[in-house]
Amino acid sequence: MTPLPKKKQTKRTSAARKLVLKIKGGSLIVCKSCGKLKLPHKACRACGFYREEK
Repeated sequence: MTPLPKKKQTKRTSAARKLVLKIKGGSLIVCKSCGKLKLPHKACRACGFYREEK
């Protein structure tokens, strides 16, 4: 038997919960090898380097 909610959840409640879980835009840093913007802790899409390593 699966648990069921006692009342219907309103659109406002659902939207408020989803707003908290929404992914915020990440900060960008400058790549040391090519100088383009990239996400921190990720390899650069332009040159493919991560911490000066290919």
